[in-house]
Amino acid sequence: HWVADHDALFANLATVLRPGGRLVAQCGGAGNLATVVRALEELGAAPFTGKVFATPERTEERLPAAGFARAECWLHAEPTPFETLDALETFLCTVVLRDHVLSMSDGETNAFAHAVASRLPRLELDYVRLNIDARRT
Repeated sequence: HWVADHDALFANLATVLRPGGRLVAQCGGAGNLATVVRALEELGAAPFTGKVFATPERTEERLPAAGFARAECWLHAEPTPFETLDALETFLCTVVLRDHVLSMSDGETNAFAHAVASRLPRLELDYVRLNIDARRT
């Protein structure tokens, strides 16, 4: 999900694998961090510009064109709870909202992370993982 051009990504991965080689990967998939996306939209912030949270169906369509066969892709929820609001806000600042806070001062960053965390339904991130299992032709 960090690489915007999945067609190029899969083509490059196919290039470095031997025929019959297996690609097993996991990344953010469709619906990933939906509660964070809603919170960002409520705050008027762009949610995850440049990130691609693909569906299994779209990924299965892309893989054969890149040189993979027998591709199987699926989503699974991987909720990630935090024990404290402070721990959640720290994780939001350093990982999830990293691109959002790059140009902010420490005070602005902390306030922004708190505003996002306060809009989440619980002390948890609703990760959705896209799993990929494919063989190179």
